[in-house]
Amino acid sequence: MKRIGVDVGGTFTDLMYWDEDGSVAVHKVPSTPQDPSLATVDGVRQLAERIGISVRDLDQFLHGTTVATNIVLEHNGADVGLITTEGFRDVLHIARKKRPLNYSSYQDLPWQKWQLVRRRNRRVVPERIDSAGEVLVPLDLDAAREQVRALRDSGVRAIAVCFLHAYRNPAHEQAVKEIVEQECPGMFVSLSSEVAPQYREYERFSTTALNAFVGPKVSGYIDNLAETTREAGVRGDIRLMTSAGGLISSRRAADNPVLLLTSGVVAGLLGGCAIGAASGFPSVITLDVGGTSADIGVAPDGKLRMKHLLDTRIGDYHAMVPMAEVDTIGAGGGSIAFVDAGGMFRVGPRSAGATPGPACYARGGTEPTSTDAMVAMGWLRADSFLSGSMHVEPALATKAIDEHIAGRLDTSVEQAAIGIFQILAHAMTEAISLHSVRKGYDPRDFSLVAEGGAGPLYAWHIAEQLRVPRVIVPHHPGIASAMGLLSTDIRVETPATVWTSSDDPDLERISAEFDRLGAQAVEQLAGDGLDPEEIVLERSLDCRYLGQGYELRVPAPPGRIDEAWMAAAADAFHQVHERTYSQRFDDKPVHVVNVRVAAIGRVGHVPLAEVETGGPDASAAIKTTTEALFWTPDNQPKTFATPVYDRSALRAGNTLTGPAIIEQFDSTTVVGPQQTATIDRVGHIIIDTAAGSEGDQR
Repeated sequence: MKRIGVDVGGTFTDLMYWDEDGSVAVHKVPSTPQDPSLATVDGVRQLAERIGISVRDLDQFLHGTTVATNIVLEHNGADVGLITTEGFRDVLHIARKKRPLNYSSYQDLPWQKWQLVRRRNRRVVPERIDSAGEVLVPLDLDAAREQVRALRDSGVRAIAVCFLHAYRNPAHEQAVKEIVEQECPGMFVSLSSEVAPQYREYERFSTTALNAFVGPKVSGYIDNLAETTREAGVRGDIRLMTSAGGLISSRRAADNPVLLLTSGVVAGLLGGCAIGAASGFPSVITLDVGGTSADIGVAPDGKLRMKHLLDTRIGDYHAMVPMAEVDTIGAGGGSIAFVDAGGMFRVGPRSAGATPGPACYARGGTEPTSTDAMVAMGWLRADSFLSGSMHVEPALATKAIDEHIAGRLDTSVEQAAIGIFQILAHAMTEAISLHSVRKGYDPRDFSLVAEGGAGPLYAWHIAEQLRVPRVIVPHHPGIASAMGLLSTDIRVETPATVWTSSDDPDLERISAEFDRLGAQAVEQLAGDGLDPEEIVLERSLDCRYLGQGYELRVPAPPGRIDEAWMAAAADAFHQVHERTYSQRFDDKPVHVVNVRVAAIGRVGHVPLAEVETGGPDASAAIKTTTEALFWTPDNQPKTFATPVYDRSALRAGNTLTGPAIIEQFDSTTVVGPQQTATIDRVGHIIIDTAAGSEGDQR
């Protein structure tokens, strides 16, 4: 089987090919923001030509994309209409009555300033279903048809349907969907009972509206990509990465694009888990630094942590869909350094992106970036960037830093370049601390996996600051997200609200919902071409103590659902609560709010092959020696004669002493002064950071 993973980033599109015979190839092309599918298809064609196969030979096409995310962040989605229950027209406007700044009476509320659905397009109809799913007021079909026609005539491109308690009884929403299909053929329709079938009124409305907001553009992108790849000769269906870390079919992604909101981000964490496990260090912190942003993930024992459903936000909006706990900050190779109006030296989050890019690219960029700083420090050499396929001019980097930073701060170019690096590295260090130390995890128990084109340039320093004992630089760090796509399974997760308590549990209902959700998930994956025997079901619960307002996710105990099962589920919740909040209350009843079933279709993961073994001496891999800039403990510039290694010439067992620079096609790795690095059996660079953090020079 021949598989290809494609991850579209803000600056580069990364590709990784894998064949079951063990062949692996990687490729990288500049992204095309105006139409991401162009870079995707061009990259696939170039990679196929390079390895000597036809695009028609590809059996699986796996894809991670930020298209949905960018639509939300840039507020350029579809004009959406909403049909809801009488009396609930302004749920999206009122939200939870929370303000980003509690004591400001005049601030803009982002969900009101940039509305998902404008008030004139929010329409109500007579209907009412209670929390038990019983119909109190029948749906007025004539009124519903009238409102659908009004929305059609107003020019909306998508319609969201959100009725009260539709998660318990979707009949009224389904009836409106039929009317929309009759009156507005081709209209994108988003039902809350399909998108977010669980309780919590505002979050359910917001998620459904978000799905409609991004729906037309994302579904159009997916359809266009599918058609383009078919024309290019790709046989298999496109499968896309979801925010929860699984793959879904293009059909399901087009219908539920809200599932893709952090699609590209989570792939890097999955790749990091596979990389850490292959090197024998399953607990990982991933640092995926691209051209525009840095993605931070923490996976204890190699397991993804899921965000609480009330924390699953994208930009300014709630999205009540499963999301792996990965976060993004505006820090990347293209982050622009500047001196603000108050005289403060700042870096990012504004990025030079793919166009015009850093000043050293000679594509018209004049502002200094993080990449320019590392060119000026001698870490990125002109004749080695992307194996020389991208032209880099150090003089332009130095000029930009001098004009915009050094000249304004009355300092040297060297000091300014070091400052750019350290400011951006500090932002990444703080983000990692937020997701590890402040959530009860000790970074000293983890390994830092350096990913992305720029991750291996920053990791040595960040690991020192956090006292992470080692950095793992994978064989292809710049393609780690594409590798993550090849290292995950097809996954569909569906929830149902049950609302029962451990002191008087409705075991029959819990069992019935688990059975219903399981059958539904298996049917869905079978419809996508999977053999039911290849599908594994995982059950979980959303629980809380009675009186609490927020739930925690708990793995459901195995076995028959009876009193003993309920006791085991309650005990599992006590443990999760104690792990999260350092407290447990064994005498309190446990409230089961939602049950969940994830159907997982196992696919062949990419095995990491062992590399040729060599001795400790790595001198045969040295290409040259360069003058590279680092700094002393009192932060003064210091130049070191630094060996530059060819990554492809390194062998398992080789040992390097820092400072050192290791070059390869998709990235450059820096080993800091007094640090040591070894090459492990699968070719990963393992940097021991202890010596550098305790040394007297950097």
